[in-house]
Amino acid sequence: MTIHHSRLTLSRYHSYLNSAKTILAIYKGEEPFSSYLKKKFAENKKYGSKDRKQISHLCYCFFRLGKMAMNIPAEERIMAGLFLCSDRSNDILENIRPEWNEKVSLSIEKKIALLGPSFLLADVFPWKESIGDEIDYQKFSESFLVQPDLFIRLRPGKEDKVLQQLNDNNIPFKAIGKTCIAFPNATKIDEVVEADKEAVIQDYKSQQTLEAVKEELVKLNKSFSVWDSCAASGGKSILAKDILPDFDLTVSDIRESILSNLEKRFARAGIIRYKSFVADLSKPFTGNNYGPFDLVIADVPCSGSGTWGRTPEQICYFDESMIDKYASLQKKIISNVIPYIKPGGFLLYITCSVFKKENEEAVAFVKEQFNFEVMTQKLLAGYDMKADTLFTALLKKQS
Repeated sequence: MTIHHSRLTLSRYHSYLNSAKTILAIYKGEEPFSSYLKKKFAENKKYGSKDRKQISHLCYCFFRLGKMAMNIPAEERIMAGLFLCSDRSNDILENIRPEWNEKVSLSIEKKIALLGPSFLLADVFPWKESIGDEIDYQKFSESFLVQPDLFIRLRPGKEDKVLQQLNDNNIPFKAIGKTCIAFPNATKIDEVVEADKEAVIQDYKSQQTLEAVKEELVKLNKSFSVWDSCAASGGKSILAKDILPDFDLTVSDIRESILSNLEKRFARAGIIRYKSFVADLSKPFTGNNYGPFDLVIADVPCSGSGTWGRTPEQICYFDESMIDKYASLQKKIISNVIPYIKPGGFLLYITCSVFKKENEEAVAFVKEQFNFEVMTQKLLAGYDMKADTLFTALLKKQS
């Protein structure tokens, strides 16, 4: 009976491995892997929730290796990814590679050494020469082997209520300062916390992007106007409303559907008074009805390389030529929003990238081509705390 049960268990784990291998063989990186995976599971009803969880985890472990050991068979690469991404005993490793399961608590360096010469940490993210000088390349590369945390930002006046709700429902969390809460990534909080009304799901480092501008705008000691020019889902606008003095808000995005979703989110967040318009800021536009503004927030489209710990499939499918394409787009957007900044006003430039061409070189472009002073320029490194890595720069338009 025990032998029969053991065989069934081993067969189940090999089935997980084979299912992951099949899914990965078909996936071509043309859509987010999470969306693709939902479709595949919907097509095949035989997978229960536990099966889906195990197969998903194996797939993501494969992607977390980035460009490491791309030449070895997929099955070996999946198991190696599981080994490197595990810090405690794992049932699949225990049944398929027990010799590795005994060593999961070793450091990343020692585990990589055990895997042999095909595995090099430097191959996970092979664009070292293209990243900013402030980045700790080893820590950044190692961070891809760890799933980032889920973060929420508590909204003003809701702090005590949310903390009480989390405690009442026995949800484990870690408080970071007074307004940030971290959870293991898979934590279900949507039935406990009202999204946008009580707390905003927002990465820890993203919560810090407006700190520099806060000090400058408070100094103005007057009413002011803000244009969130690449507003997307509106996270930065809600943050601005929560931490800055009262101001007039204008938002825009290239997609009307996004602004429609933003409207619903703003309603939940209690933001009613604002203006919005659709604009493709990669092209010059006539915005005579808008501005000029005291502050333009340009959270520009970018490679997203600072967030690839959340979407590791993007490392595997990333083409380095995209850096130049994004850098060119960013310069066009900057050039087209700058005319709408008042003399003495500010440009807050934000990316979730680690590449110099999207960050430091973009700031140098503004300084050289326009009459702006760099007030602050900062890398918000989250790779050593299971968070994203972002870049911000605050620039002031000279009179």
